[in-house]
Amino acid sequence: MAQALLAALLVASATAAAQPAPAAPAAAAPPAAAASAAPADSDASRRDLATKLDAAQKEIKEVREEMRAQMATQSAAQGWQEEWVEERRKLELFVPNGYLRVRPDLFNKMDLGRAADPSGYTLFPRSPLSERERTQAGVNMRFRFEPTLNVSEEVRIKMQVDALDNVLFGSTPDYAFSRQAANGHAYDREEFAVDTQTQVPPTSAVNAAKDAILLKRLYGEVSTPVGILRFGRMASHWGLGMLHNDGNCLDCDFGDTVDRLMFVTEPIPGYYVTPMLDFNAEGPTSSAQNGGGQPFDLSNADDVHSFLIAAARRDTDQQARAKLENNGAVLNYGVHLEYRVQKNDPVGYYSAPFPGDGADLGPALSNNNYVPRDAQLVMPDVWAKYETKLYRVEVEAAAVFGSIGNRSLDPKNPAEQSLSLTQFGGVAQGEYRFMDGALKAQVEVGFASGDRSPGLGNYPRRVVGKVTNATTGQRDGVTQPGDFDGPQYGCTENGCDNSINNFRFNRDYRIDMILWREILGGVTDAIYAKPTLSYRVAEGFDIHGAVIYSRAVFAESTPSASVDHAGDNNLGVELNVGARYETEDGFFATVNWGILFPLGGLADTRVNASTAQDNAQVLRGSLGIRY
Repeated sequence: MAQALLAALLVASATAAAQPAPAAPAAAAPPAAAASAAPADSDASRRDLATKLDAAQKEIKEVREEMRAQMATQSAAQGWQEEWVEERRKLELFVPNGYLRVRPDLFNKMDLGRAADPSGYTLFPRSPLSERERTQAGVNMRFRFEPTLNVSEEVRIKMQVDALDNVLFGSTPDYAFSRQAANGHAYDREEFAVDTQTQVPPTSAVNAAKDAILLKRLYGEVSTPVGILRFGRMASHWGLGMLHNDGNCLDCDFGDTVDRLMFVTEPIPGYYVTPMLDFNAEGPTSSAQNGGGQPFDLSNADDVHSFLIAAARRDTDQQARAKLENNGAVLNYGVHLEYRVQKNDPVGYYSAPFPGDGADLGPALSNNNYVPRDAQLVMPDVWAKYETKLYRVEVEAAAVFGSIGNRSLDPKNPAEQSLSLTQFGGVAQGEYRFMDGALKAQVEVGFASGDRSPGLGNYPRRVVGKVTNATTGQRDGVTQPGDFDGPQYGCTENGCDNSINNFRFNRDYRIDMILWREILGGVTDAIYAKPTLSYRVAEGFDIHGAVIYSRAVFAESTPSASVDHAGDNNLGVELNVGARYETEDGFFATVNWGILFPLGGLADTRVNASTAQDNAQVLRGSLGIRY
């Protein structure tokens, strides 16, 4: 503060020197002498003023740089941000945050013209009306409300509420609600869809899969002298979000939500250590037996718990900006380690439509409805970022190791093969900035380990395999060559596959618009490369374009594999372009277009199958307001 005042005084003194001095009595000088002395005195005054101004500006610059350096190193006083640190705000009792999002979509030829796979699945849902209808369009919306209730400067309650979450425009007409009403009473006004006049709120199990309002997250946060305590249902995010992703981006649809107890501490300035305990699944509860009183877990032997520890060197956003503006460098890194365990699995309990929702559990509580799962997983995840004003390099690498002692999903057949898990995934991003950051060139490469079993493995619960009962349509559960997806394990007459090796990226970590996001359901069993260019046309207005090349790790897993063909690793090349506009008051609008050029890995190589593939296209926009 003293140095800042000194700089201000120097500026003031220099400015005062520039003001004309008041006239003082003096002896009259000869006219010629006065004329010759005036220019010399004026030049001297200018030089003196310039010297003082230069000194003042230099002092101000030094003070500014010192303040920036202090800001960059003073982490404890600045609090915490997101998972680790959150900058202190002036205390307000209620602080609202969130956004309104409306997204129009248009899909064209998303099934690539392929017939169904051997298990009867298509690459993308088709029109139930006509096979010639190859274009699908619609509009969906979401209102997200994320308020903070500040009980005091140290105690806060935070929540996330979604209203009309991804509700499709026109999907809940009063006509539909009328048709769902019991016995046709009270809601029998509209007979035909063309008569509908209004939309009604979505109601779970009546006219929609989800209710109109969903309370997704709610947790408390307490600042203590040694760290921050958090407890409740909250988001989980780490690094780039490749494995753990909170889904808080404006175009996200999923997000990891956990019931967690955690404590964030900073033993050394800038270094954070966070132990966590997650309650992943508790099994049957007492809610169906005690008349609506306080529920409790009926058994601790069927729980799934995760024990986590995270340690990181991390700057706040303000610290990082100060370093970059001062031509410094930002180096952040950390490790996230999770151990998850389950002894017994009540497989029938979570298969019920509404587990624990007042239904009579009855036989579900019998020992005969449990499978001795004996499962344990270890998930290490490392992340690092190095950034300067000109470029950024950021990497994340994770693995999943573990075993499942018994894979059975049927309590009547509890003794089945054991499974092992060995999976690896990683992402590396490099970005270089031109034209003072207006033009950015980025390259991203990613890897997700694969499995030689047919199908990519994003949907392991898919009913697949050869038909074993023609009357019921029951299948043997083992994927066949050419299946798009399914479990990555199983037993045949030739032996058993008891390993699951395909690493799956988080569904909200998106690298494209079509192949992995819409058709295949997430990056797995793949290698990809993605160069991107973005340009800031004006403040708040950006355009961008990217090319994504995707290749499977194992050709046997691709849709091109068949009894007559070993398969092709090359999946596709996709082009994405778009533009984004955002104003300072929260309004944003985007438009994006993508086209997928499928390669041999997506071809239908079965006998008498057409080898021609269609190019899929997507046109997606969004309108919204952030607050």
